[in-house]
Amino acid sequence: MTDPTQPALRAEGLTRTYGAGETAVHALVDASLELHSGELVVVRGASGSGKTTLLNLLGGLDTPTAGRVQLGEIDLTTASEAQLVDVRRRRVSYVFQSFALLPALSAAENVELPLRLLATPPEQRDARVAELLELVGLEAHANQRPAELSGGQQQRVALARALANRPDVLIADEPTGQLDSRTADAMMMLIAELVHDQKVAAIMTTHDPKMVAAADRVLEMHDGRLTQTLARGRHRA
Repeated sequence: MTDPTQPALRAEGLTRTYGAGETAVHALVDASLELHSGELVVVRGASGSGKTTLLNLLGGLDTPTAGRVQLGEIDLTTASEAQLVDVRRRRVSYVFQSFALLPALSAAENVELPLRLLATPPEQRDARVAELLELVGLEAHANQRPAELSGGQQQRVALARALANRPDVLIADEPTGQLDSRTADAMMMLIAELVHDQKVAAIMTTHDPKMVAAADRVLEMHDGRLTQTLARGRHRA
């Protein structure tokens, strides 16, 4: 686990360029930030502004053209593929706009999947799954498959699955993008509550300015450049 007195994740000078010469696309330019345990940071910006590129670099899904990402003692930009696989299993989790649930599995089985990959003993798996489904208000839907759940319920399952392995960092890319406004508001408040309660360092992207109310910090992205904090939501010490 990361040292609670230090940032859970630190990015310095991240730049990602695709192509070269006059046709080069500068998707991200010299972005730096820190994420702390129990903090929800929201990055907002228009589609194509570089938000997803930033998240892919922070989670080790892509390699920067320049700069570095430090997760505790691990430099993700120089880590081996085996190290990155271990990081994604144990220390960094994701929530996607598309939910990304396995349709053949029940809600409980989807939440359980990260714990199976870690060879967690069955008794511990069962207890953690039950705990998380209760936290997201879906204990009565444990045996239902994704197609039997609403969009908001599916995203709650995805959030529970992302927290199953007690990650240091939670990365969420437009997690409310497919939800209606009322469900999106409720989802944002649930994410914030669980981030603070579970002491996870979380970063979430959105293009919707209404989705920033629950954030501890709000960053703006424009044309691949990340600005300083614009506003504070419900700050928690």
